[in-house]
Amino acid sequence: QVDLVESGGGLVQAGGSLRLSCTTSGTTSSYYPISWFRQAPGKKREGVSWINSSGERTAYVDSVKGRFAISRDKAKNTVYLQMNNLRPEDTAVYYCALDFVDDSTWDRAELYEYWGQGTQVTVSS
Repeated sequence: QVDLVESGGGLVQAGGSLRLSCTTSGTTSSYYPISWFRQAPGKKREGVSWINSSGERTAYVDSVKGRFAISRDKAKNTVYLQMNNLRPEDTAVYYCALDFVDDSTWDRAELYEYWGQGTQVTVSS
């Protein structure tokens, strides 16, 4: 059993920054790649970023490249999503997800078994 808990969401003005955290538990969670997804009202869940188990490889959806950065601290079983220069269109519930998904299919939500409960990010204009 693997549990994921997100934190760090909130309300921020456009141009501001937030750092999301995803803390995992479970004896093997550190061996998994982890992804961030987001879902805005009325929209499909969208892959935002992915990091492999070692933290050496990452992937991003085009709309966040250059603004968001994913990282992981294996000692703390935590993956971070640093979000800079936020835009109103980044407003969504952000979820972290865990499964053995590689960088060719990381943005396919249906491939993930383990999900966190989500954290709300709201960017005002």
